[in-house]
Amino acid sequence: MLVTDPDDRILLARGPQWPADRRSILAGFVEPGESLEQAVAREVHEEVGLHVRDVRYLGSQPWPLPRSLMLGFTAVTDETALRPDPEEILDASWYTREELRAAIEADEIVAPGILSIAAQLIMRWYGGELPKMPPF
Repeated sequence: MLVTDPDDRILLARGPQWPADRRSILAGFVEPGESLEQAVAREVHEEVGLHVRDVRYLGSQPWPLPRSLMLGFTAVTDETALRPDPEEILDASWYTREELRAAIEADEIVAPGILSIAAQLIMRWYGGELPKMPPF
């Protein structure tokens, strides 16, 4: 779920199980009885406390762990104050295109591997390939 704010900044986060420099877009699971769009809104709110709108499906990717199908969505929020759920999100921040490029080039963060749907969504927002993208 690629979330942007009113200034077209991207939200990237890190789960507690990830290395300190790893960042990606948010992810979650669909619950029984909810639509995909409702799942996006619920997961974003649960993970970082934001309400989203304009949820748009962009594509899918098979994912072997745990035998899942990854669905790529974008969403927009009018809010900027992040309230990460510490059980799910250890760190979350907004990035402009320039801030993201600079953070990657300075080895402060590592983006998702280029083959992932997360990387594809980020590159679509960024306008091209990011520097130092891992292959997986």
